[in-house]
Amino acid sequence: MIYLHVFWVFFITNILGYGGGPAIIPLIQTEVVENYKWMTTQEFNEALAMANALPGPIATKMAGYIGFQEGGYIGSFVAVFAAVAPSLILMLTLMGILYKFRTSPQVKRMTLYVKPTIAVLLGVMAFQSFYDSYLQIGIGHILFLGIGSYLLMQKMKIHPGLLVFASLIYGAINL
Repeated sequence: MIYLHVFWVFFITNILGYGGGPAIIPLIQTEVVENYKWMTTQEFNEALAMANALPGPIATKMAGYIGFQEGGYIGSFVAVFAAVAPSLILMLTLMGILYKFRTSPQVKRMTLYVKPTIAVLLGVMAFQSFYDSYLQIGIGHILFLGIGSYLLMQKMKIHPGLLVFASLIYGAINL
């Protein structure tokens, strides 16, 4: 029965919570702390702090932790599945509709508008990242890392993952 409750808590909160992880935290807290009393407020806040410290979506981390607390590994799996199931169902449904009408002129036109929109959003994000880096570390470090990365990737065929790791070390040394 606990697995059904765990599933229900995370499925409903992720259906009702619009706006991503931070928007559904109060819904999860209400269910976990007040309704089911699986945790105290202090325990929930500690779990939330831990989830915020780790990379990735906050809702799935909270689901995994709380599910494990209540039902072990199976509870963790059930909770994470319940947290992603609403998005998965919606995505599969919408993709099915798009695939069904893929020859429609309206759908073709829509996809033509989406591609440049994504390109512009990525460009804005790249510019903002460059500008923030310029303000924080200066043009010298940016040029060193940019030119060095280009040469290492293009001329020496170094894997980009290694360059990211090397850049992290460079940043840690130059703090």
